[in-house]
Amino acid sequence: MKKTLLMTAALALFMAGSAAAELKFKPGEDSKFNWQSFEDFKKGHDLKGQTLTIFGPWRGEDEALFKIVYAYFTEATGVEIKYSSSENYEQQIVIDTQAGSPPDVAILPQPGLIADLASKGYLSPLGDETKQWLLDNYAAGQSWVDLSTYKGKDGNAALFAFPYKIDVKSLVWYVPENFEDAGYEVPKTMEDLKALTEQIVADGGTPWCIGLGSGGATGWPATDWVEDLMLRTASPETYDKWVTNQIPFTDAAVVGAIDEFGWFAKNDKFVDGGAAAVASTDFRDSPKGLFASPPKCYLHHQASFIPSFFPEGTVVGEDADFFYMPPYASKPELGNPVLGAGTLAMITKDTPPARAFIEFLKTPIAHELWMAQTSFLTPYKSANKEAYANAPMKKQGEILLNSTTFRFDGSDLMPGKIGAGAFWTGMVDFVGGKSAADVADGAQKAWDAIK
Repeated sequence: MKKTLLMTAALALFMAGSAAAELKFKPGEDSKFNWQSFEDFKKGHDLKGQTLTIFGPWRGEDEALFKIVYAYFTEATGVEIKYSSSENYEQQIVIDTQAGSPPDVAILPQPGLIADLASKGYLSPLGDETKQWLLDNYAAGQSWVDLSTYKGKDGNAALFAFPYKIDVKSLVWYVPENFEDAGYEVPKTMEDLKALTEQIVADGGTPWCIGLGSGGATGWPATDWVEDLMLRTASPETYDKWVTNQIPFTDAAVVGAIDEFGWFAKNDKFVDGGAAAVASTDFRDSPKGLFASPPKCYLHHQASFIPSFFPEGTVVGEDADFFYMPPYASKPELGNPVLGAGTLAMITKDTPPARAFIEFLKTPIAHELWMAQTSFLTPYKSANKEAYANAPMKKQGEILLNSTTFRFDGSDLMPGKIGAGAFWTGMVDFVGGKSAADVADGAQKAWDAIK
């Protein structure tokens, strides 16, 4: 009888456009969620009977997690959401917008593609209120406004995107037990990190595991290194000019950042296998030296996804851990920069449900629901840090919250022939013996050739 009643109730709710039966976390329960933000949102958004189409990059597990989140939007508004994706989503969104059949909301991880859509008039501005909201509510708010601002068809800059679901790249991985056995401490400054690198060598060990191998994409891990070091040796404005070619690759700031990477990667004593092994070691295999006994290395620079390639059964936070890639104490004016990536939501068909969805993303609950599961980080200051599903996610979230500058992966912002071409191959040449100046000159010539 109870089962029948539940099925009847679920059917009635579905017919009414509600997703109450699908809600993973019952509203009002579990104090780690800001249910008041959910209730407040419900009061101002009654859109029963309407439909919202969303096109995004998430498939598989991430799509399932996103559906759990947007079920609450449906519950609050009565809007039915139709989400779709594609294996070639970058091409598909271009086809759909050009054909005049865009989704209401598009979510994309490529700022360059978003800039192109905005310049062709396919995006609706989100307004000064949303711009101010980001400034007030996101850590390093100006960085997020800058990332979300593009030139429209009229040539005027406006806020066209809302950043949601962020990834952090400024991480150094290590094995706590190895540090404890050797008496090493987590470095707080880049000067400390360099001193630790030299200390490990003096103690008879090898500090770093570095691998650039990635099939046709070989070289990309080095670009993350250079971008991280660029943000720690030059201003964010200089970084912005570099990724848009307003200053050339041959600028002293860029050459200097490449050379900084060389300090770590081109010293045979500093890298497992010696400098010659850097380009030939697959990035997926490179962290394995951390777990050897005795350790083949003590440190590994890589983004938050790398535990996928740790030995089976490795528990992050226990068997392996990470720390924030530290800034230089000698450059306090650069603060705590964070390199990363992420997705941005934009309105490609201006409808009341689309506007309401952007407003929903401004609620703590829209972040906490995904934080409580996996693969989600946010710079939203009002989202409850305790909602994170585990300690490593919370720690990465705190890195975002403590950031003074956030910058998107530079190679992803550059034209494909540079960011996914000349920059990659140039870094392979660099670890193979070419000078930073020669590598930079080659990259700039490649950029000049596509102007």
